[in-house]
Amino acid sequence: MLTPVAPGELAAIVTSLEMRRRPVPRALPTSPLSLMRLAEPDIATYRALFGLVGAPWLWFSRLILDDGALEAILRDPAVEAHAVLDKTGQEIGILELDFRTPRECEISFLGVVPEMTGKGHGDWLMAQALTRGWRGDVARMWVHTCTLDHPGALAFYRRHGFTPFARAIEVFADPRLLGILPRSAAPQIPLVEPSS
Repeated sequence: MLTPVAPGELAAIVTSLEMRRRPVPRALPTSPLSLMRLAEPDIATYRALFGLVGAPWLWFSRLILDDGALEAILRDPAVEAHAVLDKTGQEIGILELDFRTPRECEISFLGVVPEMTGKGHGDWLMAQALTRGWRGDVARMWVHTCTLDHPGALAFYRRHGFTPFARAIEVFADPRLLGILPRSAAPQIPLVEPSS
């Protein structure tokens, strides 16, 4: 059975995955990349990095929050935002961990710019996430991905030990038509405009 999606809207299947056991410690993969904690990030700079990493996959959730709401999240001591830096110090990725739910760590955002994908940097970044996330009394790490993300995202999370536990369908207005992201973002996802 097909469920129509209105012109101007997008639909995605969201898969949530979890890990309930601390993984066996392993040596971190080598990488020329590094992480820089964004302790009190400038909101405009954070949004620019978020857009740089996420626009190809239509990430927009942080772009539509007003400054106060976004600042409250990023400056919460239980949220850790990191920029991924290349060897020149250029910001080319993002890792955000959320510890606001007791004994849990959500990987809110994890990614690098498209030109860095497929080169093993994701494995390094996930190792960083797992090392930082499994600490203290954390008993569960979890993450979600959707069918608009990188085509290998679901397999990537599963390969790193996450198990799917829930699925949902999300329908939302296309952020490119709302002017939140450029119309040229994510050309692999058809832009279906409502008739005028």
